[in-house]
Amino acid sequence: MHAKWAWVIAAAAALATVGCGAHPAPLRIAAAADLRFALDDVVKTFRQRRPDVQISPSYGSSGMFYQQLVNHAPFDLFLSADEQYPKKLAEQGLIVPGSEFHYANGRIVLWTANSTGLDVEHGGMHTLQEAAVRHIAIANPAHAPYGRAAEAALRSFGFYNGVKDRLVMGENIAQTFQMVQSGAAEVGIVALSLALAPGAAGQGHYWEVPPTAYPPIRQGGVILKWARNEEAAQALRSFLISPAGRAILLRYGFSGD
Repeated sequence: MHAKWAWVIAAAAALATVGCGAHPAPLRIAAAADLRFALDDVVKTFRQRRPDVQISPSYGSSGMFYQQLVNHAPFDLFLSADEQYPKKLAEQGLIVPGSEFHYANGRIVLWTANSTGLDVEHGGMHTLQEAAVRHIAIANPAHAPYGRAAEAALRSFGFYNGVKDRLVMGENIAQTFQMVQSGAAEVGIVALSLALAPGAAGQGHYWEVPPTAYPPIRQGGVILKWARNEEAAQALRSFLISPAGRAILLRYGFSGD
């Protein structure tokens, strides 16, 4: 009998250990590429308040994520660079009701590496007319909101037809920025948030494209209907639109309404 009860107690202890060691599902985020560095800071600050939440962000173009989410890609939270994509998901009944939110407006800049010797700060968009500029990087307008903004700005300045043959396109705005950093393009029209990222400090300089030259880049998010950790998604959503969350986004050049 003693041996029997010893086995029962040991089994109960093992089950208790398994229960105590269980963790909530990680919070899986599909995030627009312009958030690559800003969201890192948001997550770092958020986890100081909620160390129990494990967060797994993936970065890419908002349009590509939208196509995946229509097919129920395994994410809990979608942070899009174009609020129209979350709205479309809502219209299709693919979100937690009432979870749509606007978190920031994006801005674009003309950026070049120091090694090019180009003076974009004084030349502005006219820099694109210089002979040294053989390649101009923009995100693909077909599925990247920043690409659509870049194309709109080029048309607004009347430069699009003159430079369209020199455009090289990244799949998302982070890849586009890397093309300019690597020298694959002399200049690029990229997100201000990436130009202000710590890794870009001292590498180049930029000129901000006037917001009147392109439609507002209104960025929005949503919690997906099949979220495995809806509570954590709601908590991060609340933090992102709180004064503390918005302050982080402001440091990276995002603006509010």
